[in-house]
Amino acid sequence: MNAFEEKIEGTIHLLLYILQKLGGRSDIHKLFKILYFAEQKHLVRYGTAVSQDRYHAMKNGPVPSIAYDIYKSVKEGGVTYARYFSALDRFSIEGVADPDLDFLSESEMKCIDESVQENQNLSFNDLTDKSHDEAWNQTARDKEISPIAMARAGGADSHMVKYIEDQLLIHSAKFE
Repeated sequence: MNAFEEKIEGTIHLLLYILQKLGGRSDIHKLFKILYFAEQKHLVRYGTAVSQDRYHAMKNGPVPSIAYDIYKSVKEGGVTYARYFSALDRFSIEGVADPDLDFLSESEMKCIDESVQENQNLSFNDLTDKSHDEAWNQTARDKEISPIAMARAGGADSHMVKYIEDQLLIHSAKFE
């Protein structure tokens, strides 16, 4: 499995885990915001992201690009992810498989569980408002939100921000 396939597989199981916590189904707005806030928590506490996805500053808040591509494929009737997901309507998705927990660490599951607990009962507008945080506000619409901005918006201190910056530099140096 190449690196991109690993990213997709990891995202599939993150989404399945969140969906399982939400009773098996959710609208994508709630699903994506829960993932965003879990990412933010994990960055603040551990200096790493939950997924390898990239978030874009869309009109209604941050949207994870790989997760959104998976959803679009499911919604359009593609068979690639049919063993994992089913589209319920124009904006909702259902998990049809159990998540493989080997793709999630204990710290990731803890942050996701907290994010589900905090956000599952929020309305569309409340989730949108909550996700229009400092990271979203400082990013041009439809552009990628920096993990550093996400961490700062989540309350990361200067030491954690420096650690994340260093990790991003190391990661980018490996792939140059």
